[in-house]
Amino acid sequence: MSQIAATGPRPPRALLAAASVLIVGLLAMTMPATGGRLPALVLIGAAMGMTLAHGGYGFAYGWRALVLRRDGSGAMANLLMLAAATVLFAPILARGAVFGHGVAGAIAPAGVPVAVGSFLFGVGMQMSGACASGCLYASGGGNLRTLLALLFFCAGAFIATFQLPWWLSLPSLGAVSFGGMIGWGPGATLQIVAFGGLALILRRFAPPASPMMRAWLPKGSAWFRGPWPLPFAALMLAGLNWLTLLIAGHPWSIVWGFTLWGAKGASLLGWVPPAHGFWSWPFPHAALSHGILADETSVMNISIVLGALLASAIGGRFSLTAKFEPLPLLSAALGGLAMGYGARLAFGCNIGSLFSGIASTSLHGWEWLVFALLGTPVGIALRRRFGLPD
Repeated sequence: MSQIAATGPRPPRALLAAASVLIVGLLAMTMPATGGRLPALVLIGAAMGMTLAHGGYGFAYGWRALVLRRDGSGAMANLLMLAAATVLFAPILARGAVFGHGVAGAIAPAGVPVAVGSFLFGVGMQMSGACASGCLYASGGGNLRTLLALLFFCAGAFIATFQLPWWLSLPSLGAVSFGGMIGWGPGATLQIVAFGGLALILRRFAPPASPMMRAWLPKGSAWFRGPWPLPFAALMLAGLNWLTLLIAGHPWSIVWGFTLWGAKGASLLGWVPPAHGFWSWPFPHAALSHGILADETSVMNISIVLGALLASAIGGRFSLTAKFEPLPLLSAALGGLAMGYGARLAFGCNIGSLFSGIASTSLHGWEWLVFALLGTPVGIALRRRFGLPD
């Protein structure tokens, strides 16, 4: 939902579409042998990228519109997405296994790190003009300013790994999920009631104003070229996250991939992983010793960019866009750093902690929502200082 664009050259639409399909196909076919899991995740990621691009589905602009204009369009779409994902997730998480492998929700400790990290993310999201998923799909559409934010997002997430052990020593309630405490049926029901209450509040105080909230299905050529109504995009993302849970055994996440990319970049510059701390832990250590295409989150992130490129090409919206002005670019870089650092502390971003966390009935996901919203007005005030429009 980026509002900042200076139009540049538009490559031939058919060429872009063919190239993106070819790259997605090659990526799917060249994945390491994993029983078909990674190729399937490539296709899911590409579908996510297309959905995000065709739906113009982001969090940064939607939350800004909520705060500044009392337009609840984006927030209402978010509630629909969370409600649908909660209903889809609950039976699978209750079983604990599917297709012969275990499944686990995005459940993390609620506490000080999540509060600080999500607040920083809320600030950075407004300064950069994009959330984590927004950085991926806007980059696929040719937005160079968002690509800059993405690069600094990776740097911020990598930097945070060196202080993460200290942050994790701060007060925490531990990993708490409503499904785990009271059962997955009652836990999901409790959340649905909460979503309904929040929707009524939005209807009363911030009614949706976007025309894209007035339809549920695309019509005619919009099925292929976009744009897609926000409710349709929200339900598509809920379904695709559910498929990710079924195939990967965990819900959709983004930030780990950015963290790994930051570490890989640092390694190219001569950084040597320390013998202690985050990068000596089993999972990060193992991931760092393998290629990016062996990492599920990285593969899905790349596929999201390619899917967004395909959607932008089909819809004729792709163009290399940016404002080459120092202050907006500095705001994008600082916003990316804040998002990366904050997301690493908060166990994820608007996808891994907010979307997947709440869909898993995790308390930390709700905490993330509250503190990211609190950071939004601060980010809006800062973006004004950098000369960015509301």
